[in-house]
Amino acid sequence: MEIVIRALVVFAFLWLVTRAVGRSTLGELSTFELLLYVTMGDLVQQAVTQQDYSVTGAVLAVGTFALLTVGLSWTQWRFPRTRDVITGRPVLVVAQGEPDEPAMRRHRLAVADLLVAAREQGIRRTSDIEYAVLEADGKISFFTYEDDSSGAPEKPPQG
Repeated sequence: MEIVIRALVVFAFLWLVTRAVGRSTLGELSTFELLLYVTMGDLVQQAVTQQDYSVTGAVLAVGTFALLTVGLSWTQWRFPRTRDVITGRPVLVVAQGEPDEPAMRRHRLAVADLLVAAREQGIRRTSDIEYAVLEADGKISFFTYEDDSSGAPEKPPQG
């Protein structure tokens, strides 16, 4: 039972850490950050199992993490108001072609990172960006002024 309680505490701590790190950071991991997370995983294992290398200890720890993950997913499905707390809310970072500096500062999103993401989407000029949204998973969605179509396919020519 001690392993389950330890897993619960560590799960809550890791959830808080990933929320505090910020979504723009989670979108792309540097080599150092990847190594840091792998090392953190080993430290978490040691903290949860207290060097218990038994199969039972591993199953309890992984099972607790899995149940908590499913529980959070169910909670945000069943109670939609909790979704903003659990996974976050998309944030508008560019409106009418103008970056929203306070929103970008709050989420630690640099203008340079915004421009890189725009170039990766094939957007050549910032003046083409009507809206940009920082999604809860750290990705940035861009809406350009040319995207004003309804999404319906054009009518094929009669002939």
